[in-house]
Amino acid sequence: MESIAFANVLLLGGGLMVLLGIVSSLIATRFGAPLLLVFLVLGMLAGENGPGHIAFNDYRLTYIVGSLALAVILFDGGLRTHLPRLRGAIGPATVLATFGVVATTVLAGAAASLIFRIPPLQGLLLGSIVASTDAAAVFFLLHAGGLQLRQRVGATIEIESAANDPIAVFLTVMLVEIILGQGGTATGWSAAGGILGHLAIEAGVGVLGGLMGGFAASWALNRMALPSGLHPLLVIATAVVIYALTAILHGSGFLAVYLAGLILGNRPLRAAASIVTVNDTATWLCQIAMFLLLGLLVTPSHLWQVAVPAVTLAAALILVARPVAVWLSLSPFGFSWREKTFISWVGLRGAVSIFLAAIPTLAGVTGADLYFNVAFVVVLVSLVIQGWSMTPTARRLGIALPRVSVPVRRVELDLPGQLELEMVGYPVTADSAVVNGAIVPQWARPAFVIRDQSIVMPSEARPLRVGDHAYFLVPPRRAAQLDALFAAHTELLTTDEPFFGEFDFDGTIKLREVAAFYGLALDGELVELTIAALFAARFDDTPEVGDHLPVGTATLVAREVVDGHVTRAGLQLAALIDDPVKSALDSGFGRLKRLAVRLLP
Repeated sequence: MESIAFANVLLLGGGLMVLLGIVSSLIATRFGAPLLLVFLVLGMLAGENGPGHIAFNDYRLTYIVGSLALAVILFDGGLRTHLPRLRGAIGPATVLATFGVVATTVLAGAAASLIFRIPPLQGLLLGSIVASTDAAAVFFLLHAGGLQLRQRVGATIEIESAANDPIAVFLTVMLVEIILGQGGTATGWSAAGGILGHLAIEAGVGVLGGLMGGFAASWALNRMALPSGLHPLLVIATAVVIYALTAILHGSGFLAVYLAGLILGNRPLRAAASIVTVNDTATWLCQIAMFLLLGLLVTPSHLWQVAVPAVTLAAALILVARPVAVWLSLSPFGFSWREKTFISWVGLRGAVSIFLAAIPTLAGVTGADLYFNVAFVVVLVSLVIQGWSMTPTARRLGIALPRVSVPVRRVELDLPGQLELEMVGYPVTADSAVVNGAIVPQWARPAFVIRDQSIVMPSEARPLRVGDHAYFLVPPRRAAQLDALFAAHTELLTTDEPFFGEFDFDGTIKLREVAAFYGLALDGELVELTIAALFAARFDDTPEVGDHLPVGTATLVAREVVDGHVTRAGLQLAALIDDPVKSALDSGFGRLKRLAVRLLP
């Protein structure tokens, strides 16, 4: 009976920790804190040095849970990546995920050897543990924060973070074997050839496993008549099987599962809406569980012993090793200094580094605690400094697009047997673009509108009103474009002006003509561009309806987009009439109002 009671206590504790992680995410979001850091701290508080006093040192269980969680997270990353976004990013991302990781390992390993006064081989092992960019941290901070980057930069960062794990794992395992005396007797070119051959086999099996698994899963999903609700579970289970089977065959399971997600995310799928929704929930749960467990595993009192040198290593990694590796890797691909600087700064360390730090312990390497504790401190520093500053850094360097992802409530309904279309529905709010001048594109077929708790046909429901719920049949890959029309665009709304401004222009008109007619001051380089070319340049060839750009003292707003080109735009002037008397009166009334607020109780 005592064992049953203990099991119930464990279940209670685990459930409470997950609940605390979910609730704390609301607080962290309010203050802009990286949520992954919050989960780590909660795990540390529940550990043996915290109020929870839970003694946990099961590295094998941590390795298993970490592998499972990372497989689901990487699969979700591939599932959400559209192939058109990868244009121009595969080459630089591949170099960064291979040569970049090796360069970071060497530089960070040299720094570790000097800082901790350990042999070069042990320094290289520590360097390989902290060398890879963490996919969980990158995907979460990029997507959850609403940050939208230039297409090539964002795709390079995402692909690198998903693809660099195999070589980091390989380097770590190889160095552990050499330290333990299991690396064989080969030396020189034969040893290098064996290492490269092993790595090529691992990558090749990973690519093959991912491609075969992704296409097989797609075929099965579209042909199996499963009961409602089982499609998402089948996809998650398939992802885990692909990872584990590829790893058993001595391939890179992480690379395989990312490629499988990429294939599924870019093919018509039955129950696609529910698959994405459930997978998103599973990814959240995996991140919470993984970081809570990693927080439990660490002993904070042991961290103080290595805190100062570990922070020094983190500084060397962030300020020297990562930037040098990025600049060497990306210089041949024509990236600007701003883009390379940002990619250098976004080399976030996370669960992968702590996960790799558990390998020396599992293998029985002497002094393995040093690797784990140092890796944990490096991850904390990375999440606090780089994670907290990612968005302002992107905006300061001009890497973030002048577009903000505004949360929009979308209701998705799966249509049985239908792969070309899915049904999506939106609540119509007062500041939605559709009630302020936006035009719904022709590829979005109106299905029905719910108004005053009654179903109304589209022909009878025009125009849409505040309080309506509008439903459309859309191609699955275009649903995200429709989101912008039902999102809030309050920054462009005033009490007097419609959403798209007072003046309408064709996308082929040159800015020189618009500037001359309305007396707008523009830079010499811009005046020869057309409106469509300006939007294409600023939004990396992916403009959307509702995107807006400052043009002198006015604002251009994309009103109609066809095949990635702005065909119509609205011009919103800052002030139609410049009345100095009105401005003076407004200023005077403003002062009187502020004075009254101070004097009145």
